[in-house]
Order: sequence, then structure tokens, then C-alpha cells
Amino acid sequence: MSPPCTLAVEEPEQDAVDAGVIQQWRVTHGKTGDSLVVRIFEVIHDSTHELGVDPGLIKDGVEADLQRLLAEQVDVIGENLTLVRREFPTAIGPVDLLLRDPAGGTIAVEVKRRGDIDGVEQLTRYLELLGRDSHLAPVTGVFAAQEIKPQARTLAADRGIRCVTLDYEDMKGIESGVPRLF
Repeated sequence: MSPPCTLAVEEPEQDAVDAGVIQQWRVTHGKTGDSLVVRIFEVIHDSTHELGVDPGLIKDGVEADLQRLLAEQVDVIGENLTLVRREFPTAIGPVDLLLRDPAGGTIAVEVKRRGDIDGVEQLTRYLELLGRDSHLAPVTGVFAAQEIKPQARTLAADRGIRCVTLDYEDMKGIESGVPRLF
């Protein structure tokens, strides 16, 4: 039964007790009122284990994690690059990473978990805006994602944007177990 639900432990009715039911649980859906009744006939083993404080759900590999790791490892984008800033502010939103190349050129990097056309469009808008700033021009773009859809690669290539596929496990320093040639 899908959430939200409540669990109530009930005393079984006399006919259920006569049938051998020792305990009855009722799970009730909070919105629809649907209920599921579970009848317990025998308890073979019952134990309780203290698991400590619940840390809550921690999602690993979100866009912010990729961005942080990439900021620490800008060599994944190219050699001899330096990080200018993460979340570089613009009038239309922050550019994930702003880098400088040895020649003084600026590189705007848009980071996504799954790269699609919308991400390329977003980076295109940033490039157009940043290119107007004489302190930053010329600005090139890099679209970096764990997975880049073919349509996004085609659009990026058409707009002069380089695509980089990110290996999150490798960036974290964890061996993925996938055989590699190099």
C-alpha cells in the first residue's frame, strides 16, 4: 500500500481467535481510507535491534556533488585550467563553473547528471551573456554530464560547445569494477 498509511494493532474478533489468530494489524491509507488487514497466527521469532539515529536519506551523485568534484578536478575538462569560481553569478542565473585557460580565455561549464537539449540551451544563453563582458571574452563552453543524449551532443557541436562525459565513480576515487584498457 502506498503512503501515507497508518498501522494499528487490533484485538482480533472472537471468530478470528477461534480460527487461531493471535494478533491483527490494520494498515489504513490516509487519503482513500482503504485498509489491509494482516492476521498473525503464530510468532516464530521476534527480536528488536537498536539501529541508532536515523541519518535520513542522503542522495549521492547529485548535480551539486558533480559540480564540487569537477571544481576540485578541473583537469577533467582540460589541461592547465584554473578555477575562477563556482556558481558564477549572471543576470540570468549562475554558471556552474567558470574557468580560465593559460591563454587567458574564459570557459563556462554547465554540469548536469543527464545532459539533454535544455542544458545545452541553458549554456548557450550563458555564453551569449558572458561573451558581452570585455573582461571575460572570448568565452567558450563545455557541457559536462554523466550521460549526454545524442540530440544534445549534436546541438552542442553545432553551437561550438564541447561535451565532456563525467565518470562520477572515478572522480570520487572509487574503482567501478568495469574492465578498462587503460
